[in-house]
Amino acid sequence: MTTLAFWHGWGISPDVFTPFITELKKDVPDNIHFKAMTLPGYDGMPLPSGNPCEIWVDAMMKNITGPVILCGWSMGAILAMSAALRYPDRIDRLILFGATPCFVEKPDWKNAVSFLTGHQFRTDVENDMHRTLRHFVSLFNHQDKNARNIVRQLLALPVSPLPVLEAGLDYLAGMDLRSQVADIHQKTLLIHGAFDPLMPVEAARWLARTLPDATLHILPDVAHAPFLSQPVQCATLVKEFLNQ
Repeated sequence: MTTLAFWHGWGISPDVFTPFITELKKDVPDNIHFKAMTLPGYDGMPLPSGNPCEIWVDAMMKNITGPVILCGWSMGAILAMSAALRYPDRIDRLILFGATPCFVEKPDWKNAVSFLTGHQFRTDVENDMHRTLRHFVSLFNHQDKNARNIVRQLLALPVSPLPVLEAGLDYLAGMDLRSQVADIHQKTLLIHGAFDPLMPVEAARWLARTLPDATLHILPDVAHAPFLSQPVQCATLVKEFLNQ
């Protein structure tokens, strides 16, 4: 039995994957076990201290037995890539939505949006967490043709505690996998929105060029949450990938 494990993004409950998993379960081989996992600190889970690339990934992998296909979105995608590097013999494949190897804009990396890890955004989170999260959810769905429906779904999910959000921002600010991406040898499916305002589509193109075995699908009129905007199309792409 192979586990298809879903790792969610910053500030978002793992319940975000429920509708997509329901769609994906149609016509999927019986040897696939679906598991929407909770990142450390979310939904009452303990938040261990230390390097998330090691501590968080280890905590997640302890809850999976046997071979695994990791499906990560946003922060969950970069954690999934970290896991592929840390557990190369256990992870069979990667499915990455809205992925980037580096969240922070740098002199040699312009495929990023600096505000998410900037001082002002962190201050806004600390001063008015709920208002800032509402604004954040609206922002990363801007220009998506199904933005209103996606925002409604996301705002109905449980809100994460402030220490978890702060820890996630620290992690994102320090994360840069660019020098290691070429060592990720798992077969990888990249699905990215053409209008993603958080992870510019050029970041996905960079991953597609640099990963040894990757396929990239760019969805038009879609922003940062392709599996919410176009669940049927995304499910079809994932099923085709699983059957390869």
